[in-house]
Amino acid sequence: MNRRHKSGSSKSDNFSYRTNREIQVPEIRLVGDNFEELSETIGQDIETGIYRTRVALDWAHEMGLDLVEISPKANPPVCKIIDYRKFIYDKKKKDKEIKAKTVKTVIKEIRFGPNTDDHDFDFKLKHAKNFLEDGAKVRAFVQFRGRAIVFKDRGELLLLRFLKELEEYGTAEELPKLEGRRMSVIVSPKKRK
Repeated sequence: MNRRHKSGSSKSDNFSYRTNREIQVPEIRLVGDNFEELSETIGQDIETGIYRTRVALDWAHEMGLDLVEISPKANPPVCKIIDYRKFIYDKKKKDKEIKAKTVKTVIKEIRFGPNTDDHDFDFKLKHAKNFLEDGAKVRAFVQFRGRAIVFKDRGELLLLRFLKELEEYGTAEELPKLEGRRMSVIVSPKKRK
C-alpha cells in the first residue's frame, strides 16, 4: 500500500506545498481525478467541492494518501488527495522536460578592424557561416583604435559587405550602429525548414 508523507518532516524537495496537518484552514476546496476510488473507499458519493479540512484529512488517512494544498492563495485553498512523493516526482520530471525544451541563445563574436584585408575577411566569414548553421547568433563588430575612428565609413562598408555575404545563412537584427569606438551588428540564423 502507499506510504503516507509524514506531516512536519523536513522536505528535501524545492517545492513548498503544505501537506496533511500543516494545512490549518477550517475549509478547503477538494479537487482531483480520483473521486471514484475515494467514494468507494469512504462509502459515500464524493465530488469536487468545499469540505471541512478535518474530514478531508480523515479521507486521505483512510486511503493511505496525503492531503496536499495545491493553491494556497485561493479562497478557500485548493487541495488534492494524492500520494505526495509521486506528486513531487511528477512535478520535478515535468520541470526537467520544460527546461530541456528551452533553447539557450548563444552569441558568437567576430571582430574586425577598419583595415581588415580580404583573406582575414573570408576566414572570419567562414566561421560566421558555421556559427549560424549551428543555430548561434553572430555579433560582428569593427573596433576603432586611436585615430582609426576617422574611417567609420570603412567599418560600415565592411559590416554591410559581411551582411550581404551572410544573406542565405541569417538576417541582421538591425543595421550596423556605432557605440563609442565600436560599430556592431547582430545576425540571427534563419529558421531551418
